[in-house]
Amino acid sequence: MKKKLSNVPFNGTEEQKEKLLSFIKDNKDEKGSVIKILQYAQDLYGYLPIEVQEIVADELNMSLEEVYGISTFYAQFSLVPKGKYNISVCLGTACYVKGADKILNKVKSIVGIEPESCTPDGKFSLTACRCIGACGLAPVMTINDEVYGRLKPEDVEGILKKYQ
Repeated sequence: MKKKLSNVPFNGTEEQKEKLLSFIKDNKDEKGSVIKILQYAQDLYGYLPIEVQEIVADELNMSLEEVYGISTFYAQFSLVPKGKYNISVCLGTACYVKGADKILNKVKSIVGIEPESCTPDGKFSLTACRCIGACGLAPVMTINDEVYGRLKPEDVEGILKKYQ
């Protein structure tokens, strides 16, 4: 089952591993501890790479498949790292009707990645999300905390240049 989901190499440190092992030791006997431990691990590493899931599985005497199942079931967990600039294109109904798919395709062509992935240099990650609550500005794209609305595909290149 060991499959790499990211094109960004895992760069965990021994210090991170020791913190995770200590946290697991202190919390593993609590009921439902796996969620709490995975949340801590994601905060520590920024995402849940397979290497981290293996540590959690080993320390909790669970199978990797069980940990992976939990990691993929809950939307709060990410199996791929986020880039320095996380681009999110809203595909909610209002945005989609106003052409969000064309915005997403333009972003993909410029940064060269698919949704739910990160560029090899860690600069950009791309997410296709559901409604972000800015329907009046549809279609909408965010880059970190910046919101860009009423977009046309030809707007995307100029916006992304600010981040390159």
